[in-house]
Amino acid sequence: MTSAVPRLVIAAPSSGSGKTTVATGLMAALAARGLAVSPHKVGPDYIDHGYHTLATGRVGRNLDAYLCGTELVAPLFLHGARGCDIAVVEGVMGLYDGAAGEGELASTAQVAKLLGAPVVLVVDASSQARSVAALVHGFVSWDPEVRVGGVILNKVGSDRHEALLREATDSVGVPVLGVLRRARQVSTPSRHLGLVPVAERGTEAVEAVEAMAALVADGCDLEALVGLARAAGPLPGGFAPWTPGPAPTHHPTRSDERSPLRVAVAGGAAFTFSYAEHTELLAAAGAEVVTFDPLRDEELPEGTAGLVVGGGFPEVYAAELSANEPLRKAVAELALSGAPVAAECAGLLYLCRELDGLPMCGVLDASAQMSERLTLGYRDAVAVSDSALAAAGTRMRGHEFHRTAVEPGAGAAPAWGMRAPERRVEGFVERGVHASYLHTHWASEPGVARRFVERCRTS
Repeated sequence: MTSAVPRLVIAAPSSGSGKTTVATGLMAALAARGLAVSPHKVGPDYIDHGYHTLATGRVGRNLDAYLCGTELVAPLFLHGARGCDIAVVEGVMGLYDGAAGEGELASTAQVAKLLGAPVVLVVDASSQARSVAALVHGFVSWDPEVRVGGVILNKVGSDRHEALLREATDSVGVPVLGVLRRARQVSTPSRHLGLVPVAERGTEAVEAVEAMAALVADGCDLEALVGLARAAGPLPGGFAPWTPGPAPTHHPTRSDERSPLRVAVAGGAAFTFSYAEHTELLAAAGAEVVTFDPLRDEELPEGTAGLVVGGGFPEVYAAELSANEPLRKAVAELALSGAPVAAECAGLLYLCRELDGLPMCGVLDASAQMSERLTLGYRDAVAVSDSALAAAGTRMRGHEFHRTAVEPGAGAAPAWGMRAPERRVEGFVERGVHASYLHTHWASEPGVARRFVERCRTS
């Protein structure tokens, strides 16, 4: 039964403990044994699930109780886990860290409870010995509803260090399921917004995932980890898998054309931030989704009726994006025609007049530039203007994560009114364009995809 899929949550006391290395390595090691592994990530992060996809050959999916609501966590998990032998869920930050000021909301602990999944705690043991017992005891006892089924000791220095750590951990009654030595750590390059995405690293990313798999396979008890996952039992609550809607039996066509109704979605190294459910929702609403690469393609896909430009790193590729003048002009012409265009964060920057002094698409009368200030956090928002994406009054939760700033010109209406953590307006709505820094998860409000496709049909 899908609801009884074996599952584990890989968590840690804090960021930087080695969750991504262990989770990705475990996924790849299990996949190498012939298991169909379902990869998941707690929180809004777009980058880690790229490594998960590489490790498993399946699309990495996010489980975010803030963006989607607690009621969708289990259904989205079951949707991703269809047909799988085991699921591995990578946590976010520390085990009990969640949305600021919201208690356990969106924490790894909350997701583990919603899934009824055992937790494996990855502990950075590089600067401690017997004290590890106090740390593990605290995390085990903090919330009795969270089942910590074992620990993986990371960055262990020597045989003597390992023996001290095992002796201390035994006193807490939590089994050690793995020991990873300090000398064999796998490094993954980072920059201003975290890890460098898989799409930018090519064969180097493949080699990194293979190294993570070898590290975990050599240092962890894979049989014990699989056994712990299989002991999870059915998910609580009797949830059914999420579905984007009934698949259309044919692609709808516009009344004046025979070509399929196409929605072009930006991809490639500059636009790597996306949730798999977005394209699934667009397809369920009747669109043919076609991916293109703004770094290489000089034309939009033939017959494009609508455009989605998600997040990523246009600031890293500003020169290349600017140099692709034919595509910039094609995007501007599409937007000027009134066709629906949905842009998030990187997409917003791409639609601006310029980015760090380099010409962009010029769809919006706005200038963007890199900033020293990091903008990061969950947002509670309401649509303040009717757009191709949302009717005024539509409430959605989102996430901001950027080191850029936009100086708007005149003409466009705001897209969102932020309700929390502070009240302000943000984004642009003009003609068919909806552009904003706010990343949203459309599964929380499937009507936005249906509305977008319907606008593509009638524009």
